[in-house]
Amino acid sequence: MIQRSLTLFGGLFVLILVVGWVMGLPFTSSRLVEAAAYALIALGLNIQWGYGGLFNFGIMGFLMVGGAAVTFISYPINPDFWGSDGPMMLGRALLAFAIGALLVLAARQAHRVGITGKWKGALTVLAWFVAYVLYRSQLDPAAAYIESAGGGWVGGLGAHPVLGWLFGGVLAAGIAYVIGKICLGLRTDYLAIATIGISEIIRALIKNMDWLTRGTLTVSPIPWPTPLPQNYQAGGMDIASSLLLARAGYLVLALVILAAVMWLISRAYAGPWGRMMRAIRDNHIAASSMGKNVTARQLEIFVFGSVLMGIGGAMLVSFVQIFDPSSYQPINHTFLIWVMVIVGGAGTNWGALFGAVLLWLIWVISEPLSKAIFDMVSYWSTNVGWGAIPEIEARSAQMRVFVLGLVITIALRFAPKGLIPEVVKREG
Repeated sequence: MIQRSLTLFGGLFVLILVVGWVMGLPFTSSRLVEAAAYALIALGLNIQWGYGGLFNFGIMGFLMVGGAAVTFISYPINPDFWGSDGPMMLGRALLAFAIGALLVLAARQAHRVGITGKWKGALTVLAWFVAYVLYRSQLDPAAAYIESAGGGWVGGLGAHPVLGWLFGGVLAAGIAYVIGKICLGLRTDYLAIATIGISEIIRALIKNMDWLTRGTLTVSPIPWPTPLPQNYQAGGMDIASSLLLARAGYLVLALVILAAVMWLISRAYAGPWGRMMRAIRDNHIAASSMGKNVTARQLEIFVFGSVLMGIGGAMLVSFVQIFDPSSYQPINHTFLIWVMVIVGGAGTNWGALFGAVLLWLIWVISEPLSKAIFDMVSYWSTNVGWGAIPEIEARSAQMRVFVLGLVITIALRFAPKGLIPEVVKREG
């Protein structure tokens, strides 16, 4: 298996060299940075599904949360907002939210004062209603004011982007905890459906919270954690060299984070924690009978995986320097991640890493490669009198989905457990 893994990674390295030779170093360096971020996201899904057997189809939602988080933390401060009544009005909305949360918590503890059964349920529903009305009574006027006279939107905090990446992970963890407490008791297929719905809810919220995220108006330019090409150009460096040097700096930072994550989760999975997770994944009933808290452990890995998704989503948004909620699509930000893990090999970190880099390169080069093939065929068909191929640009973009489906079909036919499958050492 080690020889197979080395051969596959050697082939991947050759593919990267070929792409760099054909497409150019600026294109390749940019794609490698994105591949590193997608590898982090794939590792998060591998923790959830490969380690714990949890079907999370809400990956897109966590990527959006990470992108919104780094935008809020790293984008420059909006002085028009801070100089208006917007902060005070948002403060009142937060206070109303806190009061509402306390009301709900108090209602859930009503059994301590003798209120039980249907009366407790009715009181909890009433508390939720009062909390919602109280919160919206403060938030709606604040949002309307900010969008009209309070600077248009909140803006950012102007902090370092790496802090935004960390905040994206923390925010994704908090949301995953709430989702997990609600959904992890569901059967596998119902869990998948529930996470799809929650992902769409998150997307709808972020797209429509114009006062906080600018919605579909987009936010740019989002700062880099490393020097931009313009910084090198200001020192007299030419454009091509500045692009390569700037992207190389970003890539090094991304690889350091990726290597640290790989090392941490590999050590954890090789120890008692990993053995417990494999036992729960393979037979949760048997694991529960041995005294393991299955639900708590599943919630744990669901949160851990979501942290990596949030950080990866934040890294992608920082790199492209624009946060556009409308650009998030399930095919790009959920299905593609699943294909990466399935093709690479679920349950193994190296498989997830290999699948992420390979599939991302295939995804990004399939369109220009298809266009080149269509152009050549169109030129030939025109010369023989059959006419040119219409709408080559649109057809080339559609070919990415076809190639992705072809790859997963071939992989599942010849390597159903992935190109680098999990190897579990059993003693006895």
